[in-house]
Amino acid sequence: MYYRKEYLKRAHREIDTIFRVLFPEHGMAVREEQILLCHEMLDNLLGRNIALCDAGVGIGKTYAYLVACVLMRKYSLLADGYSPYEQRPVVISTSSIALQKAILTEYIPFLSRILQENGTIQAPIKAVIRKGKEHFVCDERLEQRIVAIKEKNKNALQKEALLSLKEHYDMDEVSGLSGFDRRMVSVPKFCSRECPKKGSCRYQQYLEHSRDDEMFIQICNHNYLLADGYHRLQDYRPLLKDYRALIVDEAHKLPDAAKQMFGKSLCYDDIREICFYLGKEYQGLEIRKLSGTIRMVLDVIGENHRTRYGVKEEFYMTEECDMYLYEGIQTMNKIIEKLEKKIPKWIRNKLEETRSVLECFFHQDKKYVLHLKQDREHRIILCASSRRIPQYLDQMLWSRGMGAILTSGTLKTGQGFAHIRKMIGLQKVQRVREYVADSPFEYQRNCLLYLPKDLKKCRRGSQEEAEMIADHIHSLICSTYGHTLVLFTSYHLMGNVYQMLRDEIPFPMIEVWRHSPEEITRFKQTDNAVLFAAGSCWEGVDFPGDMVSSLIIVKLPFAVPDPISEAQKKEYDCLKDYIQAVVVPDMQKKLRQGFGRALRTETDTCVVTILDERAGEDGRYHEEVMCALPKCKMAEDIKDVQRFIRNRKGVEYYL
Repeated sequence: MYYRKEYLKRAHREIDTIFRVLFPEHGMAVREEQILLCHEMLDNLLGRNIALCDAGVGIGKTYAYLVACVLMRKYSLLADGYSPYEQRPVVISTSSIALQKAILTEYIPFLSRILQENGTIQAPIKAVIRKGKEHFVCDERLEQRIVAIKEKNKNALQKEALLSLKEHYDMDEVSGLSGFDRRMVSVPKFCSRECPKKGSCRYQQYLEHSRDDEMFIQICNHNYLLADGYHRLQDYRPLLKDYRALIVDEAHKLPDAAKQMFGKSLCYDDIREICFYLGKEYQGLEIRKLSGTIRMVLDVIGENHRTRYGVKEEFYMTEECDMYLYEGIQTMNKIIEKLEKKIPKWIRNKLEETRSVLECFFHQDKKYVLHLKQDREHRIILCASSRRIPQYLDQMLWSRGMGAILTSGTLKTGQGFAHIRKMIGLQKVQRVREYVADSPFEYQRNCLLYLPKDLKKCRRGSQEEAEMIADHIHSLICSTYGHTLVLFTSYHLMGNVYQMLRDEIPFPMIEVWRHSPEEITRFKQTDNAVLFAAGSCWEGVDFPGDMVSSLIIVKLPFAVPDPISEAQKKEYDCLKDYIQAVVVPDMQKKLRQGFGRALRTETDTCVVTILDERAGEDGRYHEEVMCALPKCKMAEDIKDVQRFIRNRKGVEYYL
């Protein structure tokens, strides 16, 4: 026991050396909260606890958990005599591809180099990104596809991208590849044992490389992590090599990944895909039966739920829906029975998944929230969202007993972690530790929170509301000389306000709709610009420096009610309890994400405005708003905004 304590002390001393000596020697600032966070993470990993670490903007949590992982492995090996258990890898799960690439190509190489130069570690830190088969090239299918297009007049850029796959087996590294080509050359669900390329298959070589004993860090997204957990739960072959510790970065997105993973859906495109592959198996009669029957089921359900205002999202059974769902299930049973030995296993699985969705709706399975969505062509999608997400996460991840770090800038809502613990199945887990690492940014000095006292209370969605918001935004943009990001919760309201101001503002105005990254790039490259945005721009987009010196949050980001939230509501004794336990914490999390666009470096200065009377001093949610945000200087008058900008910005800001 004594030598274990000594090793632990040495490990913590090395943390101080790395962050206080080695990193500063390479141009990095000393951040006390980052150092404390790393100590906390190491203790919890060694103690096999589950740590919920809320890390504020600018802390540098990535280096904190990477250093903790490296030292955990080093001192576990020393203390336990190089046992096979201690040599197992660590898994880092994230939500974004950009962060995965940064960890692999920037963070780990830098850390590995300076730790080797110092003698802290003797060999480089090896890491690999793990992802599904659909991201990789099947060499046999690629060869067939190249032959198929040889004499065809194919788009030159798409052809060039396809041919480049001879050099790049990871399709994510190639731009310009068509979606159809991706599907045609990707690794199939099940590889044939008689494949002529088996000995030289680049995908198999990648898998072999990822299982190397020296591969210390496996990086994946949340969906891949959960798929691996599901495989283990069902006693299938795991996707990831057996690991000893788990890091979940961007952990606030884990519940959404689980909803996607454990939900079911059925749409027209699903049927088209199945029919396409059945066509390759020369099953023409079954294609017509399947396509006709399922399309009729979707059409009937759509018509039964259509109102003068659109489609009713919550599913309810009608006599006609019941009849056509039953007919759809019987048709699927006959097709599956007839084709069972004539088609590949993965196509049969697709057919069984389709039948499963129909059965779920036919029997109105209480384990799911049944609801409807529409695709871009306004056709019906059947959706079944699991009610058991927390239980699944507990069974797949937390009950395995390993050490885990869950970190994000928005894990804590209000006064604590109760909401996220409930969402991810940690309510009853005893070995959970909670830690808050405050941002090193000087919000009191560099950020002004402006809650206008003259906001009018207008009817939601009215023209009066849009005009009032437009007036305030106009005044703020002129007061801060552009440099403005305006975050909306409604694309409709954003469009209305943008049209009112487009000819009134003397600065470049840019509007970002769904999936418009090029517009964000244009904003970053344009001086004194104003960006109107919604949706994904509330998080994950970096605007450092004077680019955003005024952040305007138009409305508090309350979630729009849907069938899933309506089902959640029924779990509470009264509406007030539901609002305080679910609605408000969700709003606080989204608000913190939006607020995080304001200051991105230690020297940034910004005015943050909330144009929602409910956030004001006498507003209904004032206390909840103030609890969610860091402490800043407060303002109620536009003159305070003008004064703040003049005092914080140099002459070059106005040029």
